[in-house]
Amino acid sequence: MRDIAHFVNGQAFNGASGRFGDVFNPNTGEVQARVQFATDGEIDAAVQAAARAQIGWAATNPQRRARVMFEFKRLIERDMASLAEILSSEHGKVIADSKGDIQRGLEVIEFACGIPHILKGEYTEGAGPGIDVYSMRQPLGVCAGITPFNFPAMIPMWMFGIAIAVGNTFILKPSEKDPTVPVKLAELMMEAGAPEGVLNVVHGDKSAVDAILTHPLIRAVSFVGSSDIAHYVYQTGTAHGKRVQAMGGAKNHGLVLPDADLDQVVKDLSGAAFGSAGERCMALPVVVPVGKKTADELRERLVAEIDTLKVGISTDTAAHYGPVVSAQHRAKIADYIQIGVDEGAELVVDGRDFHLQGFEKGFFIGPSLFDGVKKGMKTYQEEIFGPVLQMVRAESFEEAIALPSEHQYGNGVAIFTRNGRAAREFAARVNVGMVGINVPIPVPVAYHTFGGWKRSAFGDTNQHGVEGVKFYTKVKTVTARWPDDRIGGDVEDSAFVIPTMK
Repeated sequence: MRDIAHFVNGQAFNGASGRFGDVFNPNTGEVQARVQFATDGEIDAAVQAAARAQIGWAATNPQRRARVMFEFKRLIERDMASLAEILSSEHGKVIADSKGDIQRGLEVIEFACGIPHILKGEYTEGAGPGIDVYSMRQPLGVCAGITPFNFPAMIPMWMFGIAIAVGNTFILKPSEKDPTVPVKLAELMMEAGAPEGVLNVVHGDKSAVDAILTHPLIRAVSFVGSSDIAHYVYQTGTAHGKRVQAMGGAKNHGLVLPDADLDQVVKDLSGAAFGSAGERCMALPVVVPVGKKTADELRERLVAEIDTLKVGISTDTAAHYGPVVSAQHRAKIADYIQIGVDEGAELVVDGRDFHLQGFEKGFFIGPSLFDGVKKGMKTYQEEIFGPVLQMVRAESFEEAIALPSEHQYGNGVAIFTRNGRAAREFAARVNVGMVGINVPIPVPVAYHTFGGWKRSAFGDTNQHGVEGVKFYTKVKTVTARWPDDRIGGDVEDSAFVIPTMK
Protein backbone atom coordinates (compact mmCIF):
# COMPACT_ATOMS: atom_id res chain seq x y z
CA MET A 1 0.00 0.00 0.00
CA ARG A 2 1.44 3.34 -1.06
CA ASP A 3 1.69 6.01 1.65
CA ILE A 4 1.37 9.68 0.71
CA ALA A 5 3.59 11.79 2.96
CA HIS A 6 3.58 15.48 3.78
CA PHE A 7 5.96 17.83 1.93
CA VAL A 8 7.83 20.15 4.29
CA ASN A 9 10.93 22.28 3.84
CA GLY A 10 11.57 21.01 0.34
CA GLN A 11 11.26 17.27 0.91
CA ALA A 12 8.90 14.44 1.80
CA PHE A 13 8.09 14.42 5.50
CA ASN A 14 6.75 11.31 7.18
CA GLY A 15 4.53 12.03 10.14
CA ALA A 16 4.17 9.94 13.25
CA SER A 17 0.48 10.37 14.10
CA GLY A 18 -0.47 6.85 13.04
CA ARG A 19 -3.63 8.32 11.49
CA PHE A 20 -4.37 7.87 7.80
CA GLY A 21 -7.07 8.47 5.24
CA ASP A 22 -7.91 6.09 2.42
CA VAL A 23 -7.38 7.31 -1.15
CA PHE A 24 -9.70 5.48 -3.55
CA ASN A 25 -9.68 4.91 -7.27
CA PRO A 26 -13.25 6.03 -8.04
CA ASN A 27 -13.29 3.99 -11.26
CA THR A 28 -12.84 0.68 -9.44
CA GLY A 29 -13.91 1.50 -5.90
CA GLU A 30 -10.61 0.15 -4.59
CA VAL A 31 -8.27 1.77 -2.07
CA GLN A 32 -5.07 2.66 -3.94
CA ALA A 33 -3.12 4.56 -1.24
CA ARG A 34 -3.13 5.95 2.28
CA VAL A 35 -2.51 9.59 3.08
CA GLN A 36 -0.88 10.52 6.36
CA PHE A 37 -2.73 12.84 8.74
CA ALA A 38 -0.58 15.42 10.50
CA THR A 39 -0.42 16.15 14.21
CA ASP A 40 -0.54 19.72 15.50
CA GLY A 41 3.20 19.46 16.10
CA GLU A 42 3.86 18.40 12.53
CA ILE A 43 1.81 21.30 11.21
CA ASP A 44 3.80 23.59 13.49
CA ALA A 45 7.01 22.18 11.99
CA ALA A 46 5.74 23.10 8.51
CA VAL A 47 4.79 26.59 9.66
CA GLN A 48 8.17 27.12 11.30
CA ALA A 49 9.92 26.03 8.08
CA ALA A 50 7.75 28.46 6.12
CA ALA A 51 8.48 31.27 8.59
CA ARG A 52 12.23 30.73 8.28
CA ALA A 53 12.05 30.72 4.50
CA GLN A 54 9.79 33.77 4.25
CA ILE A 55 12.37 36.35 5.34
CA GLY A 56 14.75 35.54 2.51
CA TRP A 57 11.99 34.94 -0.01
CA ALA A 58 10.39 38.33 0.69
CA ALA A 59 13.81 39.96 0.23
CA THR A 60 14.18 38.29 -3.19
CA ASN A 61 13.40 40.88 -5.82
CA PRO A 62 10.12 40.52 -7.73
CA GLN A 63 11.84 39.72 -11.03
CA ARG A 64 13.55 36.67 -9.54
CA ARG A 65 10.32 35.50 -7.93
CA ALA A 66 8.63 35.89 -11.33
CA ARG A 67 11.34 33.76 -12.95
CA VAL A 68 10.49 30.95 -10.55
CA MET A 69 6.86 31.25 -11.63
CA PHE A 70 7.84 31.15 -15.31
CA GLU A 71 9.86 27.98 -14.71
CA PHE A 72 7.08 26.43 -12.61
CA LYS A 73 4.67 27.03 -15.49
CA ARG A 74 7.07 25.36 -17.92
CA LEU A 75 7.45 22.31 -15.66
CA ILE A 76 3.69 21.93 -15.24
CA GLU A 77 3.26 22.03 -19.01
CA ARG A 78 6.05 19.46 -19.38
CA ASP A 79 4.30 17.10 -16.95
CA MET A 80 0.71 17.88 -17.95
CA ALA A 81 -0.10 14.37 -19.17
CA SER A 82 1.21 12.54 -16.11
CA LEU A 83 -0.37 15.03 -13.69
CA ALA A 84 -3.73 14.67 -15.42
CA GLU A 85 -3.51 10.89 -15.22
CA ILE A 86 -2.80 10.99 -11.48
CA LEU A 87 -5.57 13.52 -10.91
CA SER A 88 -8.12 11.42 -12.76
CA SER A 89 -7.11 8.26 -10.93
CA GLU A 90 -7.88 9.86 -7.55
CA HIS A 91 -10.73 12.21 -8.39
CA GLY A 92 -12.55 10.32 -11.14
CA LYS A 93 -12.95 13.12 -13.68
CA VAL A 94 -12.05 12.27 -17.27
CA ILE A 95 -8.57 13.14 -18.54
CA ALA A 96 -9.80 16.11 -20.57
CA ASP A 97 -11.40 17.62 -17.46
CA SER A 98 -8.23 16.96 -15.46
CA LYS A 99 -6.15 18.80 -18.05
CA GLY A 100 -8.64 21.65 -17.88
CA ASP A 101 -8.32 21.66 -14.08
CA ILE A 102 -4.55 22.06 -14.39
CA GLN A 103 -4.76 24.60 -17.21
CA ARG A 104 -7.11 26.94 -15.33
CA GLY A 105 -4.68 26.87 -12.42
CA LEU A 106 -1.80 27.64 -14.77
CA GLU A 107 -3.61 30.76 -15.97
CA VAL A 108 -3.24 32.22 -12.49
CA ILE A 109 0.44 31.24 -12.50
CA GLU A 110 0.75 33.14 -15.80
CA PHE A 111 -0.82 36.18 -14.11
CA ALA A 112 1.64 35.79 -11.22
CA CYS A 113 4.53 35.92 -13.70
CA GLY A 114 3.70 39.62 -14.11
CA ILE A 115 4.02 40.35 -10.41
CA PRO A 116 6.84 42.95 -10.73
CA HIS A 117 4.44 45.26 -12.57
CA ILE A 118 1.45 44.49 -10.36
CA LEU A 119 3.37 45.24 -7.14
CA LYS A 120 4.36 48.74 -8.23
CA GLY A 121 3.11 51.25 -5.67
CA GLU A 122 1.94 54.84 -5.97
CA TYR A 123 4.09 57.98 -5.76
CA THR A 124 3.32 61.65 -5.26
CA GLU A 125 6.16 64.12 -5.73
CA GLY A 126 5.89 67.39 -3.84
CA ALA A 127 2.95 66.54 -1.59
CA GLY A 128 4.34 69.29 0.65
CA PRO A 129 7.41 71.55 0.64
CA GLY A 130 10.22 69.13 -0.21
CA ILE A 131 8.01 66.19 0.77
CA ASP A 132 7.20 63.08 -1.26
CA VAL A 133 4.65 60.39 -0.42
CA TYR A 134 4.78 56.86 -1.74
CA SER A 135 3.17 53.49 -1.00
CA MET A 136 4.36 49.92 -1.29
CA ARG A 137 2.73 46.49 -1.08
CA GLN A 138 4.49 44.04 1.21
CA PRO A 139 3.83 40.34 1.89
CA LEU A 140 1.95 39.24 4.99
CA GLY A 141 4.30 36.39 6.00
CA VAL A 142 3.14 32.77 6.22
CA CYS A 143 -0.19 32.12 4.48
CA ALA A 144 -2.28 28.95 4.20
CA GLY A 145 -4.80 27.39 1.84
CA ILE A 146 -7.40 24.71 2.56
CA THR A 147 -8.66 23.25 -0.71
CA PRO A 148 -11.48 20.89 -1.80
CA PHE A 149 -11.44 17.60 -3.68
CA ASN A 150 -13.11 18.79 -6.86
CA PHE A 151 -10.20 20.87 -8.23
CA PRO A 152 -7.00 19.47 -6.67
CA ALA A 153 -4.75 21.39 -9.09
CA MET A 154 -6.59 24.55 -10.04
CA ILE A 155 -7.65 25.86 -6.64
CA PRO A 156 -4.27 25.30 -4.93
CA MET A 157 -2.59 27.21 -7.78
CA TRP A 158 -5.19 29.97 -7.49
CA MET A 159 -4.08 30.39 -3.90
CA PHE A 160 -0.35 29.75 -3.65
CA GLY A 161 0.49 31.20 -7.06
CA ILE A 162 -0.37 34.75 -6.00
CA ALA A 163 0.69 34.30 -2.37
CA ILE A 164 4.19 33.09 -3.23
CA ALA A 165 4.72 35.55 -6.09
CA VAL A 166 4.17 38.54 -3.81
CA GLY A 167 6.71 37.22 -1.27
CA ASN A 168 4.79 35.06 1.19
CA THR A 169 5.46 31.42 1.98
CA PHE A 170 2.63 28.93 1.98
CA ILE A 171 1.08 25.99 3.84
CA LEU A 172 -1.31 23.96 1.66
CA LYS A 173 -3.79 21.55 3.23
CA PRO A 174 -5.42 19.78 0.25
CA SER A 175 -8.36 17.40 0.34
CA GLU A 176 -7.46 14.01 1.73
CA LYS A 177 -9.51 12.41 -1.08
CA ASP A 178 -7.05 13.31 -3.88
CA PRO A 179 -3.80 14.56 -2.33
CA THR A 180 -1.10 13.36 -4.75
CA VAL A 181 -1.23 16.16 -7.33
CA PRO A 182 -0.88 18.90 -4.68
CA VAL A 183 2.31 17.21 -3.46
CA LYS A 184 3.57 16.99 -7.05
CA LEU A 185 2.93 20.72 -7.44
CA ALA A 186 5.09 21.44 -4.38
CA GLU A 187 7.86 19.24 -5.74
CA LEU A 188 7.75 21.08 -9.06
CA MET A 189 7.84 24.45 -7.29
CA MET A 190 11.13 23.38 -5.69
CA GLU A 191 12.42 22.16 -9.05
CA ALA A 192 11.51 25.56 -10.48
CA GLY A 193 13.92 27.23 -8.08
CA ALA A 194 11.83 28.19 -5.06
CA PRO A 195 13.82 27.88 -1.81
CA GLU A 196 13.05 25.13 0.69
CA GLY A 197 10.08 25.98 2.87
CA VAL A 198 8.38 28.31 0.40
CA LEU A 199 5.60 25.82 -0.43
CA ASN A 200 4.70 23.11 2.08
CA VAL A 201 1.90 20.51 1.94
CA VAL A 202 0.33 18.97 5.04
CA HIS A 203 -2.51 16.45 5.04
CA GLY A 204 -5.29 15.89 7.52
CA ASP A 205 -8.90 16.31 8.52
CA LYS A 206 -10.65 18.82 10.82
CA SER A 207 -7.81 18.58 13.33
CA ALA A 208 -5.38 19.89 10.72
CA VAL A 209 -7.81 22.63 9.70
CA ASP A 210 -8.13 23.82 13.30
CA ALA A 211 -4.36 23.78 13.78
CA ILE A 212 -4.00 26.04 10.74
CA LEU A 213 -6.80 28.38 11.80
CA THR A 214 -5.35 28.89 15.27
CA HIS A 215 -1.61 28.96 14.56
CA PRO A 216 -0.21 32.38 15.58
CA LEU A 217 2.32 32.60 12.73
CA ILE A 218 -0.19 32.08 9.92
CA ARG A 219 -1.37 35.50 8.80
CA ALA A 220 -3.97 34.66 6.15
CA VAL A 221 -6.11 31.65 5.20
CA SER A 222 -7.90 30.97 1.92
CA PHE A 223 -10.58 28.26 1.85
CA VAL A 224 -12.91 26.65 -0.68
CA GLY A 225 -15.56 24.12 0.34
CA SER A 226 -19.12 23.89 1.62
CA SER A 227 -20.83 26.97 3.05
CA ASP A 228 -21.20 25.68 6.60
CA ILE A 229 -17.50 24.88 6.82
CA ALA A 230 -16.60 28.13 5.04
CA HIS A 231 -18.52 30.04 7.70
CA TYR A 232 -16.71 28.10 10.43
CA VAL A 233 -13.33 28.77 8.82
CA TYR A 234 -14.10 32.48 8.51
CA GLN A 235 -15.29 32.85 12.09
CA THR A 236 -12.46 30.81 13.60
CA GLY A 237 -9.71 32.34 11.49
CA THR A 238 -10.78 35.95 12.02
CA ALA A 239 -11.23 35.31 15.75
CA HIS A 240 -7.53 34.41 15.79
CA GLY A 241 -6.51 37.60 14.01
CA LYS A 242 -6.15 36.22 10.50
CA ARG A 243 -7.20 37.60 7.18
CA VAL A 244 -9.66 35.05 5.73
CA GLN A 245 -11.37 34.48 2.40
CA ALA A 246 -13.73 31.48 2.55
CA MET A 247 -15.62 30.40 -0.56
CA GLY A 248 -18.69 28.25 0.05
CA GLY A 249 -21.38 26.40 -1.83
CA ALA A 250 -23.46 27.32 -4.86
CA LYS A 251 -26.74 26.75 -6.64
CA ASN A 252 -26.16 28.39 -9.99
CA HIS A 253 -29.13 29.20 -12.23
CA GLY A 254 -29.40 29.45 -16.00
CA LEU A 255 -32.28 31.58 -17.26
CA VAL A 256 -33.53 30.74 -20.75
CA LEU A 257 -35.57 33.46 -22.43
CA PRO A 258 -37.97 32.63 -25.30
CA ASP A 259 -35.64 34.12 -27.91
CA ALA A 260 -32.61 32.00 -26.90
CA ASP A 261 -30.84 29.69 -29.35
CA LEU A 262 -32.07 26.40 -27.87
CA ASP A 263 -29.66 24.28 -29.88
CA GLN A 264 -26.75 26.07 -28.21
CA VAL A 265 -28.50 26.22 -24.84
CA VAL A 266 -28.97 22.45 -24.72
CA LYS A 267 -25.30 21.84 -25.52
CA ASP A 268 -24.25 24.40 -22.91
CA LEU A 269 -26.55 22.98 -20.24
CA SER A 270 -25.39 19.44 -20.91
CA GLY A 271 -21.75 20.35 -20.32
CA ALA A 272 -22.41 22.74 -17.44
CA ALA A 273 -24.80 20.49 -15.52
CA PHE A 274 -23.26 17.07 -16.13
CA GLY A 275 -19.61 17.75 -16.96
CA SER A 276 -17.17 16.52 -14.31
CA ALA A 277 -20.18 14.67 -12.84
CA GLY A 278 -21.54 17.99 -11.59
CA GLU A 279 -18.78 18.24 -8.98
CA ARG A 280 -18.04 21.90 -9.66
CA CYS A 281 -19.01 24.95 -7.61
CA MET A 282 -19.64 26.71 -10.92
CA ALA A 283 -21.73 23.89 -12.39
CA LEU A 284 -25.19 24.88 -13.62
CA PRO A 285 -27.67 22.59 -11.82
CA VAL A 286 -30.81 24.77 -12.19
CA VAL A 287 -32.36 25.86 -15.48
CA VAL A 288 -35.16 28.44 -15.49
CA PRO A 289 -37.04 28.53 -18.81
CA VAL A 290 -39.38 31.52 -19.18
CA GLY A 291 -42.80 30.60 -20.52
CA LYS A 292 -44.49 27.24 -21.04
CA LYS A 293 -43.54 26.93 -24.72
CA THR A 294 -39.85 27.49 -23.95
CA ALA A 295 -39.96 25.04 -21.04
CA ASP A 296 -41.72 22.27 -22.95
CA GLU A 297 -39.39 22.51 -25.95
CA LEU A 298 -36.30 22.72 -23.74
CA ARG A 299 -37.35 19.66 -21.75
CA GLU A 300 -37.86 17.61 -24.90
CA ARG A 301 -34.45 18.57 -26.24
CA LEU A 302 -32.71 17.96 -22.92
CA VAL A 303 -34.11 14.43 -22.69
CA ALA A 304 -32.78 13.69 -26.16
CA GLU A 305 -29.39 15.22 -25.32
CA ILE A 306 -29.05 13.30 -22.06
CA ASP A 307 -29.64 10.09 -23.99
CA THR A 308 -26.44 10.78 -25.95
CA LEU A 309 -24.22 11.26 -22.88
CA LYS A 310 -21.67 8.57 -22.17
CA VAL A 311 -20.54 7.86 -18.62
CA GLY A 312 -17.25 5.98 -18.52
CA ILE A 313 -13.98 5.48 -16.75
CA SER A 314 -11.60 8.41 -16.46
CA THR A 315 -9.33 7.22 -19.24
CA ASP A 316 -12.16 6.69 -21.75
CA THR A 317 -11.66 9.51 -24.24
CA ALA A 318 -15.24 9.12 -25.49
CA ALA A 319 -16.77 9.55 -22.02
CA HIS A 320 -18.47 12.84 -21.18
CA TYR A 321 -17.86 12.31 -17.47
CA GLY A 322 -16.57 9.70 -15.07
CA PRO A 323 -17.38 8.53 -11.55
CA VAL A 324 -17.94 10.78 -8.56
CA VAL A 325 -15.23 10.99 -5.93
CA SER A 326 -16.47 8.50 -3.32
CA ALA A 327 -19.12 5.93 -2.49
CA GLN A 328 -20.43 8.23 0.23
CA HIS A 329 -20.85 11.09 -2.22
CA ARG A 330 -22.63 8.85 -4.71
CA ALA A 331 -25.04 7.78 -1.96
CA LYS A 332 -25.63 11.43 -1.00
CA ILE A 333 -26.54 12.33 -4.60
CA ALA A 334 -28.90 9.35 -4.83
CA ASP A 335 -30.53 10.41 -1.54
CA TYR A 336 -31.13 13.90 -2.90
CA ILE A 337 -32.79 12.44 -6.00
CA GLN A 338 -35.16 10.45 -3.79
CA ILE A 339 -35.89 13.54 -1.71
CA GLY A 340 -36.82 15.38 -4.91
CA VAL A 341 -39.25 12.61 -5.83
CA ASP A 342 -40.74 12.64 -2.34
CA GLU A 343 -41.16 16.42 -2.52
CA GLY A 344 -43.29 16.08 -5.65
CA ALA A 345 -40.90 17.07 -8.42
CA GLU A 346 -41.16 15.05 -11.62
CA LEU A 347 -38.11 12.83 -12.17
CA VAL A 348 -37.93 12.85 -15.98
CA VAL A 349 -34.57 11.01 -16.22
CA ASP A 350 -33.33 8.84 -13.34
CA GLY A 351 -29.60 8.13 -13.25
CA ARG A 352 -29.50 6.12 -10.03
CA ASP A 353 -29.59 2.69 -11.64
CA PHE A 354 -26.59 3.30 -13.89
CA HIS A 355 -23.88 0.63 -13.72
CA LEU A 356 -20.76 0.40 -15.87
CA GLN A 357 -20.03 -3.11 -17.06
CA GLY A 358 -16.72 -4.35 -15.69
CA PHE A 359 -16.60 -1.50 -13.15
CA GLU A 360 -19.60 -2.33 -11.02
CA LYS A 361 -17.80 -1.29 -7.82
CA GLY A 362 -16.91 2.13 -9.21
CA PHE A 363 -18.65 5.28 -7.96
CA PHE A 364 -20.71 5.91 -11.08
CA ILE A 365 -24.10 7.59 -11.31
CA GLY A 366 -25.99 8.52 -14.45
CA PRO A 367 -27.40 11.94 -15.38
CA SER A 368 -30.77 12.90 -13.88
CA LEU A 369 -33.32 15.53 -14.89
CA PHE A 370 -36.14 16.97 -12.77
CA ASP A 371 -39.05 19.10 -13.95
CA GLY A 372 -41.63 20.90 -11.84
CA VAL A 373 -39.15 21.85 -9.13
CA LYS A 374 -40.44 24.56 -6.77
CA LYS A 375 -38.34 27.09 -4.89
CA GLY A 376 -39.47 25.84 -1.48
CA MET A 377 -38.11 22.32 -2.06
CA LYS A 378 -35.11 21.10 -0.09
CA THR A 379 -33.41 19.84 -3.26
CA TYR A 380 -33.68 23.32 -4.77
CA GLN A 381 -32.45 25.15 -1.70
CA GLU A 382 -29.41 22.90 -1.12
CA GLU A 383 -26.38 22.05 -3.23
CA ILE A 384 -26.53 18.50 -4.65
CA PHE A 385 -23.06 18.60 -6.25
CA GLY A 386 -23.74 15.82 -8.70
CA PRO A 387 -25.03 15.18 -12.26
CA VAL A 388 -28.58 16.35 -11.50
CA LEU A 389 -30.29 19.13 -13.49
CA GLN A 390 -33.44 20.74 -12.05
CA MET A 391 -35.95 22.66 -14.13
CA VAL A 392 -37.79 25.49 -12.36
CA ARG A 393 -40.37 27.03 -14.66
CA ALA A 394 -41.06 30.79 -14.64
CA GLU A 395 -43.86 32.71 -16.30
CA SER A 396 -42.01 36.01 -16.65
CA PHE A 397 -38.58 37.64 -16.67
CA GLU A 398 -39.31 39.19 -13.26
CA GLU A 399 -40.17 35.81 -11.73
CA ALA A 400 -37.08 34.27 -13.29
CA ILE A 401 -34.61 36.93 -12.07
CA ALA A 402 -36.05 36.70 -8.55
CA LEU A 403 -35.07 33.03 -8.22
CA PRO A 404 -31.25 33.40 -8.19
CA SER A 405 -31.49 36.81 -6.54
CA GLU A 406 -33.40 35.46 -3.53
CA HIS A 407 -31.54 32.14 -3.21
CA GLN A 408 -29.22 31.65 -0.22
CA TYR A 409 -26.27 31.11 -2.57
CA GLY A 410 -24.95 33.73 -4.95
CA ASN A 411 -21.96 32.23 -6.71
CA GLY A 412 -22.73 32.21 -10.43
CA VAL A 413 -25.67 32.74 -12.79
CA ALA A 414 -26.23 32.76 -16.54
CA ILE A 415 -28.79 34.10 -18.97
CA PHE A 416 -29.40 32.80 -22.48
CA THR A 417 -30.93 35.33 -24.85
CA ARG A 418 -30.46 37.29 -28.09
CA ASN A 419 -31.89 40.42 -26.44
CA GLY A 420 -29.07 42.75 -25.44
CA ARG A 421 -31.28 45.00 -23.36
CA ALA A 422 -32.64 42.09 -21.34
CA ALA A 423 -29.13 40.73 -20.80
CA ARG A 424 -27.83 44.14 -19.71
CA GLU A 425 -30.70 44.61 -17.25
CA PHE A 426 -30.21 41.09 -15.90
CA ALA A 427 -26.47 41.62 -15.34
CA ALA A 428 -27.12 44.88 -13.50
CA ARG A 429 -29.94 43.65 -11.28
CA VAL A 430 -29.27 40.03 -10.39
CA ASN A 431 -28.03 39.53 -6.82
CA VAL A 432 -25.18 37.14 -7.70
CA GLY A 433 -21.41 37.61 -7.83
CA MET A 434 -20.50 36.19 -11.25
CA VAL A 435 -22.73 36.53 -14.32
CA GLY A 436 -22.62 34.81 -17.69
CA ILE A 437 -24.41 36.15 -20.78
CA ASN A 438 -24.78 33.17 -23.11
CA VAL A 439 -21.86 31.69 -21.12
CA PRO A 440 -22.99 28.76 -18.93
CA ILE A 441 -20.01 28.66 -16.55
CA PRO A 442 -18.89 32.27 -16.01
CA VAL A 443 -15.56 31.65 -14.26
CA PRO A 444 -13.56 34.85 -14.82
CA VAL A 445 -10.17 34.76 -16.50
CA ALA A 446 -7.15 34.90 -14.19
CA TYR A 447 -6.53 38.65 -14.47
CA HIS A 448 -10.06 39.35 -13.25
CA THR A 449 -11.30 37.92 -9.96
CA PHE A 450 -13.40 35.00 -8.69
CA GLY A 451 -15.93 35.33 -5.89
CA GLY A 452 -19.59 34.84 -5.07
CA TRP A 453 -22.07 36.65 -2.83
CA LYS A 454 -24.30 35.72 0.11
CA ARG A 455 -23.55 32.25 1.55
CA SER A 456 -21.23 31.50 -1.35
CA ALA A 457 -18.42 33.61 0.12
CA PHE A 458 -17.30 34.90 3.50
CA GLY A 459 -14.77 37.72 3.62
CA ASP A 460 -14.32 40.92 1.67
CA THR A 461 -11.68 39.93 -0.90
CA ASN A 462 -12.04 37.61 -3.88
CA GLN A 463 -9.59 35.10 -5.30
CA HIS A 464 -6.89 35.73 -7.94
CA GLY A 465 -6.48 38.80 -10.10
CA VAL A 466 -5.73 42.12 -8.43
CA GLU A 467 -8.09 41.19 -5.59
CA GLY A 468 -5.86 38.21 -4.84
CA VAL A 469 -2.81 40.45 -4.72
CA LYS A 470 -4.60 42.72 -2.25
CA PHE A 471 -5.54 39.75 -0.08
CA TYR A 472 -1.97 38.48 0.22
CA THR A 473 -0.31 41.87 0.77
CA LYS A 474 -0.50 44.86 3.11
CA VAL A 475 0.00 48.49 2.12
CA LYS A 476 2.67 50.66 3.70
CA THR A 477 2.64 54.39 3.00
CA VAL A 478 5.79 56.51 3.48
CA THR A 479 5.92 60.27 3.84
CA ALA A 480 9.52 61.50 3.34
CA ARG A 481 11.35 64.80 3.69
CA TRP A 482 15.10 65.23 3.39
CA PRO A 483 16.82 68.14 5.17
CA ASP A 484 18.77 70.70 3.16
CA ASP A 485 22.37 69.73 3.89
CA ARG A 486 24.03 72.34 1.66
CA ILE A 487 26.88 74.15 3.42
CA GLY A 488 25.59 77.52 4.56
CA GLY A 489 22.15 76.72 3.21
CA ASP A 490 19.06 78.17 4.78
CA VAL A 491 16.94 75.87 6.87
CA GLU A 492 13.31 76.03 5.84
CA ASP A 493 10.83 76.39 8.67
CA SER A 494 8.23 74.13 7.11
CA ALA A 495 6.25 71.24 8.42
CA PHE A 496 3.97 68.54 7.09
CA VAL A 497 1.76 67.76 10.02
CA ILE A 498 -1.90 67.39 10.85
CA PRO A 499 -3.48 70.80 10.20
CA THR A 500 -4.42 72.98 13.18
CA MET A 501 -6.84 75.87 13.50
CA LYS A 502 -4.01 78.45 13.38
